[in-house]
Amino acid sequence: MTVCYDIRFPELYRILALQGAELVTVPAHFTTPTGKDHWHVLMRARAIENQLYVVAAAQIGETLPGKPAYGRSLIADPWGIVIAQAPDEETVISAELDRAHLQSIRAKLPSLANRQADAYRWPTRV
Repeated sequence: MTVCYDIRFPELYRILALQGAELVTVPAHFTTPTGKDHWHVLMRARAIENQLYVVAAAQIGETLPGKPAYGRSLIADPWGIVIAQAPDEETVISAELDRAHLQSIRAKLPSLANRQADAYRWPTRV
């Protein structure tokens, strides 16, 4: 499980994928301004680049004074397709997650398997 702000750190999701994760959860409180511009693209990007399911439960409404939550809980598949999304109201969403679909994507586009770990280095501090 990861949380809201973690979605902005792709390294975390890559580590989880390399350790065998096929699904990550992201309970979140995105505010409306960042949610409308970043919510879908970040969730879908993490799903695509790590070829896993992203299940993101999002708060909706004004849960903090003056900071309305964007909502729109979603489930994205490993291809980045949103297979379930909440409307702009309190609700429950669900979707069937298909491990065979995930394995098929990983087999047809083996980007995780083809990753060249030795080609990437963290910058050294000067």
